[in-house]
Amino acid sequence: MARLFISAAHKSSGKTTLTIGLCAALTTRGIKVAPFKKGPDYIDPMWLTRAAKQPCHNLDFNTMHPDEILGVFSRYASAADIAIIEGNKGLYDGLDLEGANSNAALAKQLKSPVILVIDARGMTRGIAPLILGYQQFDHDIQIAGVILNQLGGHRHEQKLRAVIEHYTDVRVLGAVQFDESLSIKERHLGLIPANEAPTVEARIQALATRIAAQTDLDKIMQIANTVPALPTTSTQRNIAAEQHQVRIGVARDAAFGFYYNDDLQALQNAGAELVFFDTLHDTTLPAVDGLIIGGGFPETHMTALENNSAMRNAIHHAIEAGMPAYAECGGLMYLSRSLQWRDRQHAMVGIIPGDIIMHERPQGRGYVQLKSTHQAYWEIRDEIDSQVIAAHEFHYSSIENLPADTQYAYEVLRGQGVDGKNDGIIYKNLLASYTHLRHCRQSPWASQFVNFVKHQKLIQPKVNQV
Repeated sequence: MARLFISAAHKSSGKTTLTIGLCAALTTRGIKVAPFKKGPDYIDPMWLTRAAKQPCHNLDFNTMHPDEILGVFSRYASAADIAIIEGNKGLYDGLDLEGANSNAALAKQLKSPVILVIDARGMTRGIAPLILGYQQFDHDIQIAGVILNQLGGHRHEQKLRAVIEHYTDVRVLGAVQFDESLSIKERHLGLIPANEAPTVEARIQALATRIAAQTDLDKIMQIANTVPALPTTSTQRNIAAEQHQVRIGVARDAAFGFYYNDDLQALQNAGAELVFFDTLHDTTLPAVDGLIIGGGFPETHMTALENNSAMRNAIHHAIEAGMPAYAECGGLMYLSRSLQWRDRQHAMVGIIPGDIIMHERPQGRGYVQLKSTHQAYWEIRDEIDSQVIAAHEFHYSSIENLPADTQYAYEVLRGQGVDGKNDGIIYKNLLASYTHLRHCRQSPWASQFVNFVKHQKLIQPKVNQV
């Protein structure tokens, strides 16, 4: 089970762009790459999925038990020639003093060698104590090599290589020159998602060519193959999907694309056939029994969303008629009455009687803890309802003008949600929240939602067909 952990000395070192290029370069060679991303993230996994031509899976200490992390990793890594895990932030950065949820902690759990990406702009001799410090800080971490990034030219590269060779025993596995044309543009939530980038394939191929030319892929593969065995877990086996019993429409287009691959698989495993539709171009909903509208960037597509009144009306009618529906963040924004951003306001679906306002700064960001109010229609198991649900949020918008009698599925113990106290707006069989859930042992939302859709189909079959 060959594997590598790609981390960095600090955030914004170009680690994601480099990892995308590495996955694509190896894939171009005919090597099957299983990509992984540490922590809660939708955008980087979209790019990694496109680069590796294999689904990227998230590994998150906040929502997953350690054996779940090991099980998910082993399941998908064992089917590939190499697993590449991209970290988040710096190697030793974390929420607590001990670094229990850091990149280093995950690298240790997965017994994975670390390749450290260093943004070397403006550095010469100072790179040596940086590398030595990272080696000495935790002797259980194997820093197998470094990739120098954002270099100012070949002379700069030669100086850095000489310093590293003289003062350290760390191998330089690559030296990537600065090239503005290869950078992936960012906006308020990070990189522009791959489902919106118009030249995504050309950009990935350009990154693959550059990484192949400026890194030692053979040596990187050699390091990845020199790893100890991982323990087996009971969750390592694949779970066979049930025969499709319901059809669930999933909005997936340039406006909405924030879905975890594991969650989509969990929906199918529970007996759902997923039918993807486009809120920007489709004029009718497919024949489905339930709806899911995930996160995304409705604000950057709000003119097109408003102009597609046929789809807005179809969704409004379906939810009003009792169709089970679940929406997260961007989906909540789309289902609201209106969306205002940069002095422009556009009509949305209007099933939620509130108005969305975009702000310059995040209104909710980071890990969330929720407790069910027992109003959540799919949470039918008391032992689940009584537990704290770990999840995450990242939104620049707020929802205003909600009625005073609005019902909520969750009490917010940590985070912002709708108003700092509540999240999960309930209307008929709709649940819409700012919080992003992750299907796992502590919050099996996907199977619960499918079970609810099955139940509703039995008691009102005609309502659930549009």
